Formats: sequence, structure tokens, C-alpha cells
Amino acid sequence: QLQLVESGGGLVQPGGSLRLSCAASGHSSDYYSIGWFRQAPGKEREGVSCISSSGRTTIYADSVKGRFTISRDTAKNTVFLQMNSLKPEDTAVYYCAAVRVKGMCVSEKGQYVYWGQGTQVTVSS
Repeated sequence: QLQLVESGGGLVQPGGSLRLSCAASGHSSDYYSIGWFRQAPGKEREGVSCISSSGRTTIYADSVKGRFTISRDTAKNTVFLQMNSLKPEDTAVYYCAAVRVKGMCVSEKGQYVYWGQGTQVTVSS
């Protein structure tokens, strides 16, 4: 069983930055694709980014391309989401998720098996 814990959310002004962390425990996350998703009030959960088990493949939603960067530190069993140039429309609860698959970056949320509890990101002046 893989456990995921997100951290790093908070309140930030438009144009600011945050770095979210997704710490895995219970298993090594080396064999898992990790995805970041977000859900704003009254909206469906949407994909933000994913990274393959090797870290060589990443995918970003069009809405965050050029502003967000996903990365993973295998030694720390942690995946990061660096978020720059934040906008009010980025406000949401951010979740990380994992699925055991090698060599692929899984973008479809329905394929993910393990989920964290979420961390709130609020972008407001």
C-alpha cells in the first residue's frame, strides 16, 4: 500500500510562487507514475501534470504550461510541483496520485489508484 501526503499549499498573491510536495511512503515510488490534480469549488477534478517513474516523461495541462514544473527526487521518494506566476484561477485543492506503471506518464485521473488528502492553494490579493 502506498501512502501519499501533500504539503506546501497556502495563500499567495497573484504572480507569486509555491512549491507543492508529494511524499510517498509504504513503498518506493520509483515504479509509479505520479500525477497532480486540482479541484476548485463546484468544478470537476482536473489533471495538472504527471511524471513517469523515470522522470524522463512529463505532461502538463495547457493552462499551466510554462508556469508549472513537475519533478521527482527518488532519494527522498518525493514529487514536487513548482508553481510560478500563479493566477486566481489556479485556486483549488491540489491532490497528488500514483499508479504503478513503468515508463509512462498517466494523465487520466481514472487510472490512478492511490490519492493523497489534498492541499489548499489560494491565489488572491
